[in-house]
Amino acid sequence: MQHKPRTIGVLALQGAFAEHLRVVRQCGWEAVEVRKPEQLAAIEGLIIPGGESTTIGILLDKFGLIEPLERRVAAGMPIFGTCAGLILLAREIVGSRQVRLGWMDITVRRNWYGRQVDSFEADLEIPCLGGEPFRGVFIRAPLIEAVGPAVSVLAEHEGHPVLARQGRLLVSSFHPELTADSRIHEYFVGMIED
Repeated sequence: MQHKPRTIGVLALQGAFAEHLRVVRQCGWEAVEVRKPEQLAAIEGLIIPGGESTTIGILLDKFGLIEPLERRVAAGMPIFGTCAGLILLAREIVGSRQVRLGWMDITVRRNWYGRQVDSFEADLEIPCLGGEPFRGVFIRAPLIEAVGPAVSVLAEHEGHPVLARQGRLLVSSFHPELTADSRIHEYFVGMIED
């Protein structure tokens, strides 16, 4: 009997979704672009990619995705937000009233690490991934300024959290999909399998 491949959705309203689709497939899972509420029924986890958080928030609202997503998250579906996805998952966005999901007890500042020209890479120590450092790619990255008691900080850069988890929610300030290293996506797959 053939097993149906397990499926992760990547929110494909705007931003760097193609790279996430590639890494998910590299991890041996089906990857589908998610743009409509009915597509949420077919997935076991969702990645919200980097891009423009204000635009993604407006489109989430416009396409009627917020309430169905809330129901799936309440039922235990894991979500991984990178860069703009991190901003959308944050409870508090300093100086912004933009549309957000607000499910994670973190306070963030947008574009903390500067403009596109200020992009950089850094080796990150991430103990839950093993001994080898992970190369973090930071592009107009947000700062996680504060975390609530339920949030576990999995990695820091210069004393600030850049990878964090709260239950079934995972966020990164950097872009793990822009490297050849799939360990963070594999960690997310592990969250779905648990």
